[in-house]
Amino acid sequence: MAAVAETSTLTTGPGRTNDRDPARTARRGMPLLPAVALLLIFMAGPVIYSIYLAFTNKALRGEGADHTSLVGLTNFTDAFAKADFWNAMWLTLVFTVVSGVIGQNLLGMALALLLRKCAAWVSWLTGTVVIGAWIIPEVVAGYLWYTFLSGDGSLNKVFDWFGLGPQDWLISAPIVAVSFANIWRGTAFSMLTYSAALSQLDPEVEESAAIDGAGPLRRFWSITVPLIRRSIMTNLLLTTLQTLSVFGLIFVMTGGGPGTKSQTLPLYMYQQAFSFGQLGYGTAVALVLLLVGGVAALAYLKVLPKEDLT
Repeated sequence: MAAVAETSTLTTGPGRTNDRDPARTARRGMPLLPAVALLLIFMAGPVIYSIYLAFTNKALRGEGADHTSLVGLTNFTDAFAKADFWNAMWLTLVFTVVSGVIGQNLLGMALALLLRKCAAWVSWLTGTVVIGAWIIPEVVAGYLWYTFLSGDGSLNKVFDWFGLGPQDWLISAPIVAVSFANIWRGTAFSMLTYSAALSQLDPEVEESAAIDGAGPLRRFWSITVPLIRRSIMTNLLLTTLQTLSVFGLIFVMTGGGPGTKSQTLPLYMYQQAFSFGQLGYGTAVALVLLLVGGVAALAYLKVLPKEDLT
């Protein structure tokens, strides 16, 4: 009875009553106010202002610079009516799928699986090289790949040494060239994510499957993938969102050209907003890019089983 009385005191006594006191809860939340205020000013503020700009004719020069006015959905309808916008949208999807969803994820998974079986020094050396590419700033990585693939770059020197003809992928296949560069730079993130996930697997599960006659591919597809599916979907989501916003790498390597052959949505948005001075139109394109990222995130969350979301 004494224990019951004590429990009752803890759940309904003065201490619990005070926890439900709105005034006491408000006082406890006071230390968080500066952080909340900073988030509203530096995160929510620019987002709200960007949404406002997307519905105006704000410009750096011309009529929109003198008198900014609301134009409704005009910026969005203008974008959807332009072939350059849809070209940028298509190139963005190609670049994201080829370099982020396929390239970085498959290569990262392959490296993570290989590093589980190799010697410690090989794992250390490979990890150092791959992560070294990841920590290089985006602009520097773009310059390195430009000097490697350009007409008088390192790759053509190697081709000359083997007696092969010169290549000019920055001109003939620019979206492929920038996709390779993004795979090279971003694979480390996927490798680290999958290495961490694989390290949590119980080796006895795979050993039991091997004893039962399951081959490497069957064990990977039927055991490894289901057990690390949350890590796979999380990595796919993060690499997709990161690749959608890649700007500096492409800008340094091709500038979106030749013509518009490698002009993804971030470069198209930059051109419209700052080269042509149409801030309202450029911000509308940015919101469309944000919407694409949101749709991708919802798609990944939809694929995950409900038990993985809890």
